[in-house]
Amino acid sequence: MKDILRIGNASGFYGDRFDAVRDMLTGGELDVLTGDYLAELTMLILGRDQLRDPSAGYAKTFLRQMEEGLGLAHERGVRIVANAGGLNPAGLADALRALAAKLGLPTRIAHVEGDRLPARDGALAANAYLGGAGIAACLAAGADVVVTGRVTDAALVTGPAQWHFGWGPEAYDELAGAVVAGHVLECGTQATGGNYAFFRGHDVCRPGFPVAELHADGSAVVTKHPGTGGLVDTGTVTAQLLYETAGARYPGPDVTARLDTVRLTQEGPDRVRISGVRGEAPPPTLKVGLSRLGGFRNEVVFVLTGLDVEAKAELLQEQIADALAENPPAELRWELARTDRPDAPTEETASALLRLVVRDRDPEKVGRTVTGAAVELALASYPGFHVTAPPGKGAPYGVFETAYVPAADVPHTAVLPDGTRREVPVPLKTRDLEPVPDPDLPPPLPEGPVRRAPLGRIAGARSGDKGGDANVGVWVRTDEEWRWIAHALTVERFRRLLPETAGLAVTRHLLPHLRALNFTVAGILGEGVASQARFDPQAKALGEWLRSRHLDVPEELL
Repeated sequence: MKDILRIGNASGFYGDRFDAVRDMLTGGELDVLTGDYLAELTMLILGRDQLRDPSAGYAKTFLRQMEEGLGLAHERGVRIVANAGGLNPAGLADALRALAAKLGLPTRIAHVEGDRLPARDGALAANAYLGGAGIAACLAAGADVVVTGRVTDAALVTGPAQWHFGWGPEAYDELAGAVVAGHVLECGTQATGGNYAFFRGHDVCRPGFPVAELHADGSAVVTKHPGTGGLVDTGTVTAQLLYETAGARYPGPDVTARLDTVRLTQEGPDRVRISGVRGEAPPPTLKVGLSRLGGFRNEVVFVLTGLDVEAKAELLQEQIADALAENPPAELRWELARTDRPDAPTEETASALLRLVVRDRDPEKVGRTVTGAAVELALASYPGFHVTAPPGKGAPYGVFETAYVPAADVPHTAVLPDGTRREVPVPLKTRDLEPVPDPDLPPPLPEGPVRRAPLGRIAGARSGDKGGDANVGVWVRTDEEWRWIAHALTVERFRRLLPETAGLAVTRHLLPHLRALNFTVAGILGEGVASQARFDPQAKALGEWLRSRHLDVPEELL
């Protein structure tokens, strides 16, 4: 057994950089290459694919990448682990075997299944989030490629780590360290400078994909292949650690990782060590993602140019309401974006956008009824009437929901390269989740002169979605900044800075070792990303909006 297990990532989502597989296999030393292809929206897309074709339901991009990747991995002795199986991991495994035979390669293919549960109440799919033990069993049986359905993103790392280091199910600290490393890798280049708040001054035009060097004690070093773009520093790793997480306890089917124990150290250029991670027994239940069709939606974007923008918007809204009065859709929402400027040098910069979004279970109510109302006003409404695109018919939208089931009710199964089916046992020890008491706040900064400035002058942020909720992770880079922001950015101030959150449940979590605050905002995304309930349906830029907001900042920090 080698002392270090080098695990790389070549995909953070279905649609990521196609040539990343080749780059990662040829750009440096690796033992395992992983790829994360699944997200909440992806499961809905794959579900719709499978309705049309029962043999579909997996990420076809991965299969195309393997036309070259299987040979490269075989030459270099790299194992491949990916959740590209989606709703049909057995189908993808069969397609990979056919591809390997066509290429004349002795590649041994295995897959993990059992996550797909009976769908109820009109759901397209119901999938439990499995851990890494099934992946470990496949690798131990000699698999060169393991494809899975819905496993946790971190399982793509915990599975190979369990196999390589021989960790048992109660090696909680070691498993927790692998979970943290897996969470850093899962979104690909978000760990190497992509989507990074402090991107200025760095070469992030084409970031390389990340690599984690795992050790037997669960510690890891996050890095990237030599000569690739981007950067790896404590800021990029902190940002990804905060992405789509919440409090100090980060639960998963393998272990509950304590994020409040994570310590990051810059070891050198593009090398960040993760250490000190502690783990606890996993919860007795597994999270289940439910994807279903929610109804139909449509939208029309009207352009309002020049003077009297608000009066033009009022006129149009009155006219549309009158036209739809006899057969209104279940939901009708207007949003006026004041992109216009006074005395603008171009027509586009003189224009604002008024967005109409409608939803209903009846496609007719959001289709011809709405488009007819909009088109018929073309010569009878505000001066300068036009739209950004011709109105179309309504389109279906999806809803993502979560539920929890006892882990013992889910048949986690490793299907080995020879076809043997091996049931993965449920952890014998579990622990119910409970909140961690807030740690003590650092001493506040002494009072002194302040200056009005954007929060982003000193703080980074990264935000994302979990179903209908969003999280906003905020971190700073020095102890003095932490002493200020831990007292200044309270839940009340967060709500004032982001008025859209004012009527929602907001929870603040403190992570002092990361100099970070993590805010969760319940319900801001409605029924999830596929329902497109707001302008930024995945809350990707919620953190950047927060950074742009002004407040009084101590001058010594500026």
